[in-house]
Amino acid sequence: MSYNSSGNVVVSQMTVKRRMEYGAIALIWIVMPIYLTTISFVGSDIVDGRCMPWGAYSSNTAEKAMISSVFIITYLLPLIIMIFCYSRIVFAVRTKVTKFLV
Repeated sequence: MSYNSSGNVVVSQMTVKRRMEYGAIALIWIVMPIYLTTISFVGSDIVDGRCMPWGAYSSNTAEKAMISSVFIITYLLPLIIMIFCYSRIVFAVRTKVTKFLV
C-alpha cells in the first residue's frame, strides 16, 4: 500500500493478487476440515465394535446428497476451474500470436 500525491491510498495490483491467493488458501484450509468432519460424523456407524465409514445414512436421499456433494467438490469444481484457467491461457497465447503474425 502506498499514497499518491493527493494523499489517497493506492493499492497495487500485486497486493490484490497476493491477498486473493492467501484468501483462497485460507478458504481451503478452513472449509475442507469442516466438510470432511461432517462427512465422517454423518456417514459413519459402529457395527459390532468396528467403525463403518460411508455406510450409515438416515435415508437414501441423504446418501445421494452426500455422494453428489463429494462429486461436485472433488471432481466437478476443480475441472471447471482448470477449464477456465487453460482457456484463459489459450486465449492469451492466441492473442500474442496473432499480434506477432500481423
